[in-house]
Amino acid sequence: MIARGVMLGPDQPVIIHMLDIEPAAEALNGVKMELIDAAFPLLKDVVATTDVVEACQGVNIAVMVGGFPRKEGMERKDVMSKNVSIYKAQASALEQHAAPDCKVLVVANPANTNALILKEFAPSIPKKNITCLTRLDHNRALGQISEKLNVHVSDVRNVIIWGNHSSTQYPDINHATVKTTNGEKSVRDAIANDNWLNTEFITTVQQRGATIIKARKLSSALSAASAACDHIRDWVLGTPKGTWVSMGVYSDGSYGIQPGIMYSFPVTCEKGQWSIANGLKIDELSREKMDATAKELMEEKTLAYSCLIDD
Repeated sequence: MIARGVMLGPDQPVIIHMLDIEPAAEALNGVKMELIDAAFPLLKDVVATTDVVEACQGVNIAVMVGGFPRKEGMERKDVMSKNVSIYKAQASALEQHAAPDCKVLVVANPANTNALILKEFAPSIPKKNITCLTRLDHNRALGQISEKLNVHVSDVRNVIIWGNHSSTQYPDINHATVKTTNGEKSVRDAIANDNWLNTEFITTVQQRGATIIKARKLSSALSAASAACDHIRDWVLGTPKGTWVSMGVYSDGSYGIQPGIMYSFPVTCEKGQWSIANGLKIDELSREKMDATAKELMEEKTLAYSCLIDD
């Protein structure tokens, strides 16, 4: 998708740096061969490496898809401590070798906390340049609404994912709209089924990742890659007027969410900068769900910091 111009637009040539661990070096080289064989007009060069310094050298955009997956029988703390050490190392490599304006998107789980660790250990990268992926959840929510209403997904906009990229995330449709033959209408009015919206819709989006693993025996691949491209494209090229998207960003205290955590907010983007869409009304149910996911993020942060002390 990157080589085809999906991420940065049809006129932007790209050089792709791919980093993997030593045992995967041969397979990585196979991916490089395929990229070359596809003869993409926009692809100016491909670097496939197991050396983090070479990988980070001069990059303008870093998409962090590598992490340590949770395996059966592992405690959350075990997974967290593996990822803390991975993201601590990646942070210092990016800080020392990436372009000073490098934009970072963390995809690997636990994405919000991995991004927070990266921010802590790369203090010279502006904190606004470190984000995590909740666009996949955002797109999943759009998909569920469009299926329910039997409309095209591009006719639905302004859903919000609040909080953590986990099963506590809060998919919020209170401000979402859908295009109808009689103009734009609120999604809540169009669906006219509060029970579905407040229960099944929320749990479907929250647990969609697990549902896909159950069906495919593998986690989301195409949809996650597509969401990562959407996230970077909107960040770099801007969001359409009147539309916001969900991005995991460093909380500044907006909407009463405590600063110091990476939290998904509705954002608009312009000239390569994101801003939180402020001034949205928050009802009681939303407040409760927004606070519950923030609480989980605070707990993850505490766990991650305890791993650092144990290091």
